[in-house]
Amino acid sequence: MNTETTTPQTHLEMEPVKKGTDQLCESIVNQKGFKELFSKIDAFMTDEKLKYDYSMLNDRGALLQQKQQAGVEITEEEIVELDKLSEAFMANPVAKNFIEAQEEFQQVQNRINQVITKTFEIGRVPNQDDFDFCSDGFGDCGCSN
Repeated sequence: MNTETTTPQTHLEMEPVKKGTDQLCESIVNQKGFKELFSKIDAFMTDEKLKYDYSMLNDRGALLQQKQQAGVEITEEEIVELDKLSEAFMANPVAKNFIEAQEEFQQVQNRINQVITKTFEIGRVPNQDDFDFCSDGFGDCGCSN
């Protein structure tokens, strides 16, 4: 029995990918609004009480979702309690800023992933015509959809 392990053959070199990724990351962090968004995330991350409240809110929401998926009836009291937790959390400006910054970062990540995924699907750098939605992959294309 042959116990030697063989390294799988690779066709793509990672160094150019790393260089391009570094350039992409640099273009993101060098944008005017990045520092402001990052500071909103950082302000939240240094507030232990807010992180706890966020965790409790997420846990409560996940529990209700699990109950719903299991076919267990969710009571009106449970919904009201979750709404109260959510309203109290979002009433805090640091929490609200965190959620907004997190959503914006997620949008950028999603668009980058869409373009990369499309590149692997079609075997070339995609253009607007390759997407089924009104976006150039990185923002509004000006349509009314």
